[in-house]
Amino acid sequence: MGEENQTYVTEFVFLGLSQDPHTQVLLFFLFLIIYLLTVLGNLLIFALIHIDSRLHTPMYFFLRNLSFADLCFSTTTVPQVLVHFLVKRKTISFAGCSTQIVVLLLVGGTECALLAVMSYDRYVAVCKPLHYTTIMTHRVCAQLVTGSWASGAFVSLVDTTFTLCLPYRENNIINHFFCEPPALLKLASADTYRTEMAIFAMGVAILLAPVSLILVSYWNIISTVIQMQSGEGRLKAFSTCGSHLTVVVLLYGSAIFAYMRPNSKIMNERDKVISVFYSAVTPMLNPIIYSLRNKDVKGALRRLTANSFFESGNL
Repeated sequence: MGEENQTYVTEFVFLGLSQDPHTQVLLFFLFLIIYLLTVLGNLLIFALIHIDSRLHTPMYFFLRNLSFADLCFSTTTVPQVLVHFLVKRKTISFAGCSTQIVVLLLVGGTECALLAVMSYDRYVAVCKPLHYTTIMTHRVCAQLVTGSWASGAFVSLVDTTFTLCLPYRENNIINHFFCEPPALLKLASADTYRTEMAIFAMGVAILLAPVSLILVSYWNIISTVIQMQSGEGRLKAFSTCGSHLTVVVLLYGSAIFAYMRPNSKIMNERDKVISVFYSAVTPMLNPIIYSLRNKDVKGALRRLTANSFFESGNL
């Protein structure tokens, strides 16, 4: 009798971010604004880099991939959350939950790797400017981006396999608003130690290792910038790297908190807030950070607007 007669879970029920109807309406509009800004901002960055030939450089090639990953990340969770704010019973099928985990880990891991690649690009640009074009060739950039997506796919495969191979029986109430391994492990009907260790190992590979590379890159960048004679050169170097560093702190800070600590059996409100930050807020902020702090992007936007205005005036 026991385990063999217990039925396996076919769907999960989310408790969501709030049980209060009025709060859910407010959250619906807040998340809707966040999602619209995310989609418009990242599509704009993607389009500008594609259209403007002056942005056909390694840095913007990596940024275009980052924008695409942000779009995928946000679209995997936020539309579902918006629907759940408007319904009483917030459910997702086991297959839907599995798909959500696969995509989130894939694009999340890819973003982490891309940020490390972008720090290497900034290191070469600042510390080896004369050799930049020979080092950061189109082939090398393509290999670095392919490696980033491959590493995201590997992390997704390992974490998803270990998480979904656990038995889930009877208890299907997730105290969260989307599917991710830390939330799902709390419902498993078996010991989760091996899975937790696998997730921790993948966290070391895709979070701590890239962070170490980023720190080494920026240590060399800062050392080089300090030795520059020109104040204008120093300012330009720091401004180029400032946007990237801001994004690194936002993404890695929240992801490390969520995935690089012992798994608790209880999902508290702080965990949910952290998840909101890296699943919805960070993808929205990335294009804003890069466009507001970047003269090239703002210049491309002005040229695109001027050309559109000129063409419409000629019609």
